[in-house]
Amino acid sequence: MTVGEFKTHFSEVLEQVKAGAEIAVTYGKAKEVIGYFVPKSVKSNTKRKLGLLKGKATVEFKSDFEITDEELLGL
Repeated sequence: MTVGEFKTHFSEVLEQVKAGAEIAVTYGKAKEVIGYFVPKSVKSNTKRKLGLLKGKATVEFKSDFEITDEELLGL
C-alpha cells in the first residue's frame, strides 16, 4: 500500500495487523517498498550482525569538542 493509503486507512491497517496481516508500505512513482508493518509476534527472517565495524572503525571526541543545538539538529 502507498504511504497515502497507509495514512488514510491507518486505523484499518492497525486492525489488519492485529489480525496477523503483514503490510508493505511503498513510496514514490516507482512504488518502492520502504518498510513493512507487521504484528509484534512476527520474527524477522534475517539475522542482524552486531558489531559489523568492530575493529575497523573508531571514534574519538576531544575534550574541547562542542556542538550547538542548531548544528546537532541540522538547522
